[in-house]
Amino acid sequence: MDTKKVEFLLEEALAENPSLFLISLDYLPGNKIKVVVDGDSGVSLKECMRISRNIDHNMGEELDDFTLEVSSPDISEPLKVHRQYLKNLGRTLDVKANDQSFEGVLKEVTDDHIVLAWKAREPKPIGKGKVTVEKTATLTHKEISEAKVKIIF
Repeated sequence: MDTKKVEFLLEEALAENPSLFLISLDYLPGNKIKVVVDGDSGVSLKECMRISRNIDHNMGEELDDFTLEVSSPDISEPLKVHRQYLKNLGRTLDVKANDQSFEGVLKEVTDDHIVLAWKAREPKPIGKGKVTVEKTATLTHKEISEAKVKIIF
């Protein structure tokens, strides 16, 4: 199978809808091709089918011995690409970085870092009791080992 042709057809299909972007393209054992795409506003089943058809119909007999799966990312999967962080601005993330865990609202995303914000209860500087304070953490993308969107019901 011509992997370059698969990649070209995938890029061609994604170019038809600029709000879509590639998360991963994997060639798995058992002759399986798995494509995961995301979109700035999510990905519809119709878009997954369109991408699959573009690859399938243009590969012809080369793809006969392979299984092709095109899907959107599972909500429980960690964020993998920069554009996913941009898509999730304002949402709560669980982030593991530098052997620490953070849970906060994603406030800012740049090419090299993210900023999380959360509220915490801390003892008052003077007197008894606690006060609610706003905390932030700036984490570089290199520091982040895993970031997941927190599902809130």
